[in-house]
Amino acid sequence: MKIKVAVFSCLMTLTFAWPSKSYADAACDGNWVNPISDICWKCLFPLSIGSTRVSSSGVPDTQNPSSPIQYCPMPPPIFYRVGVAIGFWEPFAVTDVTRAPGCMVNMGGFTISGLTKKGTGKATKTANENTNTFYHVHWYKYPLISWLNMMTAECMQGGEYDIGYLSEIDPTWQDDELALFVSPESVLFANPIAQLACGADAISAETGLSQDALFWCAGAHGSVYPFTGNTSNEATGLNTSTLLSERMNFKLHRQGMILDTVPENKAVCYEYPSPIIPKNRYRYQVVNTIADSSQCHPYGRSTLRWQAGKELPNSKKNYGQLIWKKRNCVVW
Repeated sequence: MKIKVAVFSCLMTLTFAWPSKSYADAACDGNWVNPISDICWKCLFPLSIGSTRVSSSGVPDTQNPSSPIQYCPMPPPIFYRVGVAIGFWEPFAVTDVTRAPGCMVNMGGFTISGLTKKGTGKATKTANENTNTFYHVHWYKYPLISWLNMMTAECMQGGEYDIGYLSEIDPTWQDDELALFVSPESVLFANPIAQLACGADAISAETGLSQDALFWCAGAHGSVYPFTGNTSNEATGLNTSTLLSERMNFKLHRQGMILDTVPENKAVCYEYPSPIIPKNRYRYQVVNTIADSSQCHPYGRSTLRWQAGKELPNSKKNYGQLIWKKRNCVVW
């Protein structure tokens, strides 16, 4: 694994020219995520077989299939294959959230020069001025369990550490009106009544899991719409980074780039498109610039629980989040 990371780092350095002194240089920083010390390994739990938990966890779990025995459709002449249903939480993706275009926060804080003019982020201003902010988000594929050969399951993410999405090359990420082409339903929730319901979602996330039925809400973090890097009334950078990571997750679900296994007898066998994100099947953990390897949190749970000491006074507003995903698989 160390060899793969080193080779990937060299290739990235040779492929992208380092820019001259610019805003991106001044505003970009970050660290490589240590796959051992920076990961909250207890967040793998609980493990389950069918609906029976075989390990405990301090973080709420989702619903699991009622039966441990699953019958999966197969092509002829097999027709069906019998397996055992298991459930676990997997380190699934890593996100950069940054105001500096092209800043690869979770890859050591270097800058891709070709992206430095793709929309510089805006900082929070004083209370008497416009408090809108803008951040770019990068989505990395992060198949950590596969790298370490910790378990074998067909639905587990495999492959290599890879850049899956760069918001700098997506014009809809910078324009709320263009984003309507991806999420036209967002106009239905741009009103005080719909946003008031997000208070109930926030309370639910604090006491357990957020409500999947309130899909337009990101719990205590704010509204999941629009699918852009624009936010208003930023409370803290850590809260904004979590919201935009959840927003990008939803956006990629909508675009068919992320599939999901759901805990129904038929669907456990395979992954399916999920244009409305199953919020409860995700957790988040901060990994940059100050990693917190002791805890992870359900989708929508407030950052007030853990943000103390996680951001320095001279912060350049670059953040990294590790996204955990619930997996329900059938093993043979």
